[in-house]
Amino acid sequence: MLSPLTLSRISAAVAGALVGAAAGILLVTAAGTFSITVGVTFAGLAIAVPALAGAVVGVAVAPSNSR
Repeated sequence: MLSPLTLSRISAAVAGALVGAAAGILLVTAAGTFSITVGVTFAGLAIAVPALAGAVVGVAVAPSNSR
């Protein structure tokens, strides 16, 4: 069974990844709006890199069980 600290870190990582992916989607949308040709590789990297960074930040700033 996972400890509450582990569950909070996992949920923070998922939330961070979702926020990062949303930022990446906005980046791809903005690039398409300005008539920049968006390739599949660019779109994949533009979504995956912020999602990964968001997951790392989410784990780093996850609340801990302090008493």
